[in-house]
Amino acid sequence: MTQPNNKTNLQEETDLGTFIAQGTTTDKWQVLSYSAPILPIHAALLRTGKIFFFCGSGNDPNRLNTPYDSVVWDVSKGTFTRQKPPLDSNNQPIDLFCAGHSFRPDGMLLVAGGTLRYDPFYGSPSALMFDPIAEKWVKIPSMNNGRWYPTVLTLGSGRIFAVSGPDKDGKLNRQPEIYSAFFANGWNAFPTTSSIPSYAHLFLLSSGKVFYSGAQMGGNYGVTPRILTLPEAFTQSISEKVVTGLQASGFGDQAASVLLPPAQDQKVMILGGGSGNAATNRVNIVDLKATNPTYVAAKPLNYARMHHSAVLLPDRTVFVCNGSKMNEDTTQSMLPAEIYNPATNTWTIVAKQNVPRVYHSVALLLPDGRVVTAGGNPQRRVNELRLEIYSPAYMSRSRPIIQSAPQTLTYGLQFTIQTPQAANIKWVSLIRPMATTHSCDTEQRLVDIPINSRNATSLNVTVTNNRNIAIPGWYMLFISDNNGTPSVATWTRIS
Repeated sequence: MTQPNNKTNLQEETDLGTFIAQGTTTDKWQVLSYSAPILPIHAALLRTGKIFFFCGSGNDPNRLNTPYDSVVWDVSKGTFTRQKPPLDSNNQPIDLFCAGHSFRPDGMLLVAGGTLRYDPFYGSPSALMFDPIAEKWVKIPSMNNGRWYPTVLTLGSGRIFAVSGPDKDGKLNRQPEIYSAFFANGWNAFPTTSSIPSYAHLFLLSSGKVFYSGAQMGGNYGVTPRILTLPEAFTQSISEKVVTGLQASGFGDQAASVLLPPAQDQKVMILGGGSGNAATNRVNIVDLKATNPTYVAAKPLNYARMHHSAVLLPDRTVFVCNGSKMNEDTTQSMLPAEIYNPATNTWTIVAKQNVPRVYHSVALLLPDGRVVTAGGNPQRRVNELRLEIYSPAYMSRSRPIIQSAPQTLTYGLQFTIQTPQAANIKWVSLIRPMATTHSCDTEQRLVDIPINSRNATSLNVTVTNNRNIAIPGWYMLFISDNNGTPSVATWTRIS
C-alpha cells in the first residue's frame, strides 16, 4: 500500500484552514459515546425511523458458516436490537455479506444474494425480506442463480429487479431477474444480457427505463453508461442504449452517483471514483430527458475521493463524506466533507469528520435532517465501529414545522399540509429512505411536490401521477422555507 506524503497532507490542511473554519461555524460532527455492535457494511433507514445494519460474515472468511447478527439501531434511544437471519435448506446460516437490497412498497427491505465462499467469491441465490415493524427476517424464494455484489432496484410496478454479480459457481451472472410475490416461483428471469458491472449504480427513470451511471464496485470491464429498456415479456431480451461523454470513465470503481433533486429533472451526477490506487475529483452530469443524453463536466470535487458516500439533503443539496484519495488508505481520508448545490453548480467545503472511513463505510439521511456515518473496513478484520453524526448548518436555524399531513397518499392526489410557516414555504419534498452499501444506493431520490395554493396556516399540494418518479412505498415528507431550511420529516406512504 502506498505510504502517504505527510508534508503534503499537512500543507493542504494549513492552506484550507481559514476557509474550513469560516465554512463550519454552524455545522458540526459528533462522534457518539457508543459504537456499533457489528460492522455496518449494509445499512437502511426503516420507516420507523430506526436504522438497520447487517454484514453477514463481514469480510472475514473465518466467520463463514457461523451465526450472523443483524441489528436495528434506535438512534433516539442509542440502543441496538439483535436479530439472526434464518438458515438455508442445509440448516446453515445464510451469509448476506455483499448482498443487494431495496425497499418493497410495503416498507419491507428485500435482500438478495450474498456469499457462498471466499477467494474466489461465489454468490448466494438466497433472498430474504426484513420486516421493519416486527423487526425480523422473512424467507422468500431463492433467485434462479447466485449473486455476489449484485444491484437490486425497485421498479415503478413495485416489483424488484436484480442484476449482475458472480453466480454460485463464481461466474458472472448475466441473467437479470425480477421478483414479485405474484409470481409462482417468486423470481422470473430474462434471457442473458451484456455484462453489467458488480454493484452497478442503477436509477429508475420517469419512462420506466433503467440507467447505469458508470459507477460500480471494481473495474467496469469496459462497460459504458447505458439506458436499459426492460421488456414486458420475460422471453424478450433487455435492450440497451449507450450514453456517451463520461470523463475518466475508467474511474468508476467506488465512485458515487445520485439522481439530482428534484427527481423530475431526471439529471444524474457521478462524482469521484478510483482506478487502482488513484482517485479522481471528476464530476459529470447527464440530462436524461434529452433525446440523446450525454454526460457534461460539472464543477469538480475539492478532493479526489473513492469509497465515499453521497447523500441527498432536504435543502436539495448533495452532501459528500467518507472516502480517501487512495484505495482503502485511511491516512489519506481525513478529508473535509463537501456540499454540492445543483442550482449554482458549486461545492462548499464544510466540517471535517473525525473518523476516517473507506471501504465498507456508509452514510444515511435521518428524518430530522442529520446524516449518520458508520463503518469502514480498510483490511480484513480491521473494523471501524465508531458512529458519527453530521449536523448541517440548517440544524442550528429556526425550522418550519409540519403540524399535520396525510400518512397515506395516492398518485395525482391533492392534499393539505398544516404548518404555521405556510406563507414562507418554498418547497415540499418527498425523500425516499436510503438502503446503501459499497457507495451504491438505488433507493434515494427527492421528489418535488408542487404547491398549488396556500393560506396563513396550510399548503395545498399535488402528488405526481408518475409511479416511476415516486416509486410506490414509504417516504419522508419535508417542507423547506425560503432560506432552504427544512422541517423535521413526517412519514407517509404512496400507493
